[in-house]
Amino acid sequence: MAERVIHNYIAGALGGTIGLFAGYPLDTTKVQLQTCSKLSNSQIGGLIEAARKIHNHGGWVRGFYRGLSWPMFSYGITYSVFFGVQGNVLKRLETNKDRRSDCYFKIFLSGCAGGAAQLIPVIPTDYIKVVLQSQIPNATAELGTATAGGAVIAAKRTCFNGPLDCAWHVYKKEGLLGFYKGSHVVMCRDIPSYGMYSLTYQYLSNKLKEKGWTDSRGIMADMIGGGCAGSFTWFLIMPFDVVKSRYQADLKGEFRSPLDCAIKSYQREGYRVFYRGVLVTCLRSLPVDATAFMIYAQTMRYLEGVRD
Repeated sequence: MAERVIHNYIAGALGGTIGLFAGYPLDTTKVQLQTCSKLSNSQIGGLIEAARKIHNHGGWVRGFYRGLSWPMFSYGITYSVFFGVQGNVLKRLETNKDRRSDCYFKIFLSGCAGGAAQLIPVIPTDYIKVVLQSQIPNATAELGTATAGGAVIAAKRTCFNGPLDCAWHVYKKEGLLGFYKGSHVVMCRDIPSYGMYSLTYQYLSNKLKEKGWTDSRGIMADMIGGGCAGSFTWFLIMPFDVVKSRYQADLKGEFRSPLDCAIKSYQREGYRVFYRGVLVTCLRSLPVDATAFMIYAQTMRYLEGVRD
């Protein structure tokens, strides 16, 4: 079967949607650890304390899966854009299909391109998700918007009822640009990290297949490569993610910019603050990225007629 541009987009949408659902409870726990300074600084202690708070707030569905409907709808689009752009850029950079899996520099570049492209849908989606997840321990939330002059418009109200309620509030206060709060730090986080993400996955998957440490279809190699690539990449970019989450969850206007957020966080909690939630994030990445890459790779095999 001939290669088609659309194949990468279809496979990416399937992999991303299924992978998101697999790791969402740990993602909610990660945001709690990053945005709530009252939790224990211990990786294990903080993880248990955050999980208990989330469960007490709403159990499994309304607690750990709070805000899922928004990313569930859009992450299929996000992953579709990433894998679609990454796959098709790689096809342009390396026209020889047989050499495509081991041209690592081109894989890195195509991953960076995919990471840049997915920023358009991912930033507003991630912003709404982080705000909803960060409000779990609170009965009420202080809402506010820092204006260009530094003034803060704040009001006290109950937590948002869901993604649409949150999105409507952001739109009324800031307009469409409000959904792209923290976009600079997200760009610094995502563009190089998606290049490393793609490169690490392909290298590990190749090595496992070369040594025969997988099944005939390469499913285990894809899962191990994807899971390890996700965990490794998240560890590298964790400081950017902590600053992003704290800056986006700040609806009182306490932080003037991501840099101001980083400085104040360090002054209050020390260097360890930048790796808050790293354990749960790396654990979350194992099922999410293992599932996403496996579904993507196997769907591509089917769509492009690869047979054992």
